Amino acid sequence: MYWRWSGHGYDRRKITSLQEVGNLTRLIVIRHGRTEWNRVERFRGRADLELDDLGMRQAEATADRVADWDISAVYSSPLRRTQTTATSIARRLNLEVKSLPGIIDIDYGEWQGLSPEEAAAKDSALYTAWLENPHKVKFPGGESLAEVRERATSAVNSVLQDLKGTAALVSHKVVCQILVLIFLDLENSHFWQIVQDVCAINLFEIKGGVPSALLINDTCHLKGVKVSSDQEL
Repeated sequence: MYWRWSGHGYDRRKITSLQEVGNLTRLIVIRHGRTEWNRVERFRGRADLELDDLGMRQAEATADRVADWDISAVYSSPLRRTQTTATSIARRLNLEVKSLPGIIDIDYGEWQGLSPEEAAAKDSALYTAWLENPHKVKFPGGESLAEVRERATSAVNSVLQDLKGTAALVSHKVVCQILVLIFLDLENSHFWQIVQDVCAINLFEIKGGVPSALLINDTCHLKGVKVSSDQEL
């Protein structure tokens, strides 16, 4: 849901890019747990990374958090880090994970595997544009945010077509940021205003094509998850 000034006051508008559904539905958007390339910070993209030990514990904590949320379906990007996170959730609910290719991570092309420092050294102008105008960037050999948004919208609509109740979608940082922008009806230029930590939970209600944000980047369930034997998040 959002409100727009009409000249006579604020009125309620629909997010027209989402399919209209008659009954109240809920979508839970979840980012996967930590991988080694989250720990050292590299452009992950389509690299098929496993969760590290902390990421596995984060996934289990996330599963604990949503175990009683009456979820009827669990969808995941096809990459292992999301599939593993989604499986932890689905197992608690006695559900199977459904693969949803449209929410796979952004294709970083030639930047995949690079650290931020390496990317800046490779193409400082493009790296600066990514930080300052991400909506104008198309990665060499990869995707733009506009392309990610188009396929993510299509994927959400395919879920909404048959959804009755609540579905969980497990995806990646960039895609989760884009999904939040879609639900808030914000342009891609607001990309860096959306924060998505590992295993963050976002909860949206959708009725008649109008989303309402109930949770954004919620990580309270990770408090107490141990980083090492003597450290906690």
